[in-house]
Amino acid sequence: MSHAPPPSTRKQRIRRFIIRRLWAYPLIYVGVVLVFLLLERSLVFRPSSPAESWLEPVDPKSKDVFFTDAAGTKLHGWWTAPDDPAAGAVLVAHGNGGNVTHRGPLAADLRRHLGAGVLLFDYPGYGKSESKPSEETCYASAEAAYLWLKNEAHIAPGRIILLGESLGGGPAVEMATRHEHRALVLVFTFTSLPAAAKYHYPWLPTKWLMQTRFDNLSKIGRCPQPVFIAHGTADEIVPFAHGEQLFAAANESKEFLRMEGMTHNILLGDTLCVPLAVFLRKHAP
Repeated sequence: MSHAPPPSTRKQRIRRFIIRRLWAYPLIYVGVVLVFLLLERSLVFRPSSPAESWLEPVDPKSKDVFFTDAAGTKLHGWWTAPDDPAAGAVLVAHGNGGNVTHRGPLAADLRRHLGAGVLLFDYPGYGKSESKPSEETCYASAEAAYLWLKNEAHIAPGRIILLGESLGGGPAVEMATRHEHRALVLVFTFTSLPAAAKYHYPWLPTKWLMQTRFDNLSKIGRCPQPVFIAHGTADEIVPFAHGEQLFAAANESKEFLRMEGMTHNILLGDTLCVPLAVFLRKHAP
């Protein structure tokens, strides 16, 4: 006659429950990390096509320009020429969302306050620019835009202001380490993309796993010209401390604009452009 096994004790049931969870939780965590790795590029780059969103330029003098990067990728931008070429130009590398048309107000404000021309350009996959975005293609498109300003618009390299907005700080800093320029301007820019991602996903090993880096903190000390950094104290996307760290690592001459209560996705207008104009006059070439 067979005997049924003795019923499990409460301690045994708890132990089996714990052991099952000890196996399951690490597997779930690894699965989540793999999903984020697969989605990294789509989380970092949020382009808008002309069919999705396309606005008219704020400055009526803005015109479409096209140029190609070193790989032959066709890129699009908006160019607003200065009244006086000696006033130079601002090369604007925009943030991770939208396209050049969403920066029309910024371009108009920069031209009005600085008297300089403004070139907005789209990364690959944004707006009318071809191909797909990546860290490398963002750098390549910024390089192509800089060369267009120099060779086609005939702006002297020493009169080109490199301005990076949020993610655009990456291409702007990279260009500042490679090319002659008048000044580097960073607005709402992070120290590095993995550090910014860590703020939003503290439980992910972003420092070790992210392929898209934009490591501005390690590069900004190699930028030889004046640096102007602006950051909002209420920035909910890129912590205010990132702007402070970039400022501390930058060489003199430099200035930090603390924008009280400013969040990330806002129109800055005079808040940015008035003090920037004063800074540039103090450091005129």
